[in-house]
Amino acid sequence: MTQPPRSGTPAPPRTGPPTTLPAVPAQPGPLDPTGPHPPGHAPQPRPRPRRTAFAEGVDRLRAAATTEPGRLRAIGAVLALLVIAFGAVTAWQTSDRGAAADDVLTRSQPLTSDAADIYRSLADANTAASSGFLAGGQETRATRERYEKDIRTAAAGLVNAAANSDPGSPSAATIAELNRLLPEYKGLVERARTYNRQGFPVGGAYLRYANEKMQQEMLPAAQKLYITEKRRLSADYADATPYPWAAIALGVAALAALAWAQHRTYRRTNRVLNHGLVAATAATTVVLLWLAIGHSVARAQLHDSRDHGVRSLNALHDARIASLKARGNENLTLVSRGAQTTKVDGETYDAYDYDFRQDMKTLQARLGEAGELADDEAGERPVSTAVGGMTEWNKRHTAAREQDENGNYQQALERVIGGKGTTGECFDNVDAALADAIAHEEREFEQAAGGGRDAMTGLPAGAATLAVLGAAGAVLGIGRRLSEYR
Repeated sequence: MTQPPRSGTPAPPRTGPPTTLPAVPAQPGPLDPTGPHPPGHAPQPRPRPRRTAFAEGVDRLRAAATTEPGRLRAIGAVLALLVIAFGAVTAWQTSDRGAAADDVLTRSQPLTSDAADIYRSLADANTAASSGFLAGGQETRATRERYEKDIRTAAAGLVNAAANSDPGSPSAATIAELNRLLPEYKGLVERARTYNRQGFPVGGAYLRYANEKMQQEMLPAAQKLYITEKRRLSADYADATPYPWAAIALGVAALAALAWAQHRTYRRTNRVLNHGLVAATAATTVVLLWLAIGHSVARAQLHDSRDHGVRSLNALHDARIASLKARGNENLTLVSRGAQTTKVDGETYDAYDYDFRQDMKTLQARLGEAGELADDEAGERPVSTAVGGMTEWNKRHTAAREQDENGNYQQALERVIGGKGTTGECFDNVDAALADAIAHEEREFEQAAGGGRDAMTGLPAGAATLAVLGAAGAVLGIGRRLSEYR
């Protein structure tokens, strides 16, 4: 119960807030931005995903490209990149072609000639061995020394070929096979010589066995080595002669870009020349002209060395090999005395005499090819001498065969291994003429191939240096324009 105030004065009314607050209605929870929204409530915005550094960089580049300084920086970067790429590709392609041209001159062709010399030495040793056998106890010192010299030359050639062959390659396997067969052949020849001096007929059997080993195993292996080296030579030519189209295309693109940049500068500033861009254009032009002219000269010289050097040498080597095989078969015709025969088209021939005639046909064909390829009098003269010697050789061989078939063995022998007027004299003349022709063609090859290699000398380093200077000129030229905006 409330007591009334003691005095009669009424209490003043309360002006503050009431002591008891009204109840607050319940508030709704946070709205789901993906769900339905009640009336009067706007959807909350989704948070933006964070952008990558790459996207930020692209935006900045796009913004910079809308301004002239930004566009100039982009143009300068593109020009420098094009010029540097042109110089790098030029240096790379010309370096590869220069190395291949050097291989043609100093590795592939010399090794091909070495392989041909191995074949020639083996065939000549076989010929000398048969000639000494026919002489019996009167084997001349010159014939013996010729045989020994051929064996030494073949052994030295095999050592050189082994040093320049790749381990595990077919050439290395062929060389190893020849190194195994060579001592076996020498042993058979020495046995044949020993029995022949004692007058035992078994000496002829040993010589025929040695000849079979030479003809069926050693000479095919030597020919395989020769063919392998010729293929390597052809591969080096294929690497040295193609045009560097990638470098030429980049050079043209760089020049076109530089010309466009200078034209753009002229249109915007009315300035005819920008020294930096002009310097870059000059450097690029020098490299492009050097590349086009230098490689064209090198290509022409290398093609000349192949057409009038390598092809002639191949024909002459084949001709010399055919003459050596023919001489060996001619001697063995008298050694076997009809013991070896062969049938061709139903007719029986002495096996060695038939092979002799096939070898002479090959010799005639290769001499004709060499004569067509000879491009000067110095090259034609020894080939003509060899043709004349071959013709006389055929005549004397026919006369010797007539004596042998008529039972006059001693007279046939004198026409083959005697002194003047023998087939041996014709063989020596043919072999000497072919040696002179080969020496001439080797000089022609070295001159042409050397010119081809020298035409590209300095081009890789020069292209790289000028490309760096050209790129620097392009950057400085664009930098000059940028300085006008500062």
